[in-house]
Amino acid sequence: MSQQPAVATQMSGEMDKPLISRRLVDSDGSLAETPSEAPKVGILGSGDFARSLVTRLVGSGFSVVVGSRNPKRTAGLFPSAAQVTFQAEAVDSPDVIFVAMFREHYSSLCGLSDQLAGKILVDVSNPTEQEHLRHRESNAEYLASLFPACTVVKAFNVISAWTLQSGPRDGNRQVPICSDHPDAKRAVSEMVQAMGFMPVDMGSLVSAREVEAMPLRLLPGWKVPALLALGLFIFFYVYNFVRDVLQPYVRDGKSKFYKLPVSVVNTTLPCVAYVLLSLVYLPGVLAAALQLRRGTKYRRFPDWLDHWLQHRKQIGLLSFFCAALHALYSFCLPLSRVNRYEVVNLALKQVLANKSHLWIEEEVWRMEIYLSLGVLALGTLSLLAVTSLPSIANSLNWREFSFVQSTLGFVALVLSTLHTLTYGWTRAFEDSHYKFYLPPTFTLTLLVPCVVILAKGLFLLPCFSRRLSKIRRGWEKDGGVKFTLPMDHALAQKTSHV
Repeated sequence: MSQQPAVATQMSGEMDKPLISRRLVDSDGSLAETPSEAPKVGILGSGDFARSLVTRLVGSGFSVVVGSRNPKRTAGLFPSAAQVTFQAEAVDSPDVIFVAMFREHYSSLCGLSDQLAGKILVDVSNPTEQEHLRHRESNAEYLASLFPACTVVKAFNVISAWTLQSGPRDGNRQVPICSDHPDAKRAVSEMVQAMGFMPVDMGSLVSAREVEAMPLRLLPGWKVPALLALGLFIFFYVYNFVRDVLQPYVRDGKSKFYKLPVSVVNTTLPCVAYVLLSLVYLPGVLAAALQLRRGTKYRRFPDWLDHWLQHRKQIGLLSFFCAALHALYSFCLPLSRVNRYEVVNLALKQVLANKSHLWIEEEVWRMEIYLSLGVLALGTLSLLAVTSLPSIANSLNWREFSFVQSTLGFVALVLSTLHTLTYGWTRAFEDSHYKFYLPPTFTLTLLVPCVVILAKGLFLLPCFSRRLSKIRRGWEKDGGVKFTLPMDHALAQKTSHV
């Protein structure tokens, strides 16, 4: 361990060098000999990840020694600048050694315990989902228990072999690092930076179990919103199928099953997008109502409401996705063969009825307003989706981000509601639109958004807004805390985001 500061100093000097030096490239494109003064790194293992790791280390200016059980067979798989030898020889000189092996093979290294004493072991392994659930300790902690005289660092397990080969520009740049020894963690962090990645300190080695669970997660924050969107889509698709396809077939014997691929889908998508958008702002209304009822903000919300609040971003993005698909389907409708036939049939009816034109002023105005409101709603949703991206959100201060996500989001909900009402117009009051006694689909989608809009309007009343502002600034009912709002109540509402 006494040599670690020297290693760290040597690595720090290498960070200013380019990732691929001209001295490392032969005329035939292969990697040439690494300079002798380059910091030496050892790697135990000869799998796919080990080969990618060697390629990246050599390209970043490190001298790499690979330890293999059969060096003659595996030497041709590594760059020519890397030295491939037996495991015992590979761990002699390097102070930092990557253990690129599966957990079940760790015990095979116990014969090298004396040679590994005092060195930094970087564990890059990942357990399977079954192994993660079966073992209580992480792979890194297990490695540390086998080699107590070594310093174990967990790193590089979230970086894929493809990212190591192609470089950090084509993949995730963050490398979580955890260890119980700050000096070893610092040395590995400098190596990470020299390789073009970004080290992220995750704390002590106990955090290795959490770090190893990262690659096992498949969009953890999207599971519930995706299931919600899928459930809504299935419900509205079946509902529209019964009204628009099954009812004409049962009642009049007309086959309209051709509507299933495009027309029914296009009728379903706006319903899903509209309801999902309202579900983004409904939990905020419920949270405000709970705070008003309890008279404090210091009591936890129920778990279901807490999880709902945490998934609002994903629900909003799915709403935008469905709205964008609805716009694309609507643009494609005039290209369909069915639409052409309907236009021809309408023209024939006009000729047979001896009518010069079929201009209906009310319908013209309705469609113009309907389309205009739809474009405005989609444009506002696009702005919300863009500001949800981390690169854009990080460039905004809290007031700007809150204005876009809260104020403009509510404006998008109002525009969507007006868009839906304009589409319905007076159809909700016509008997012909109640097929199988089922109301038009748009009347169902209006239920939740109207509740949200009405609740938002109620909270703007002084009797509710002042009390809610006091609660969110720390006032408690029957808590013995006296609180007086500033004279400029509007300013207090703008600056308080607790």
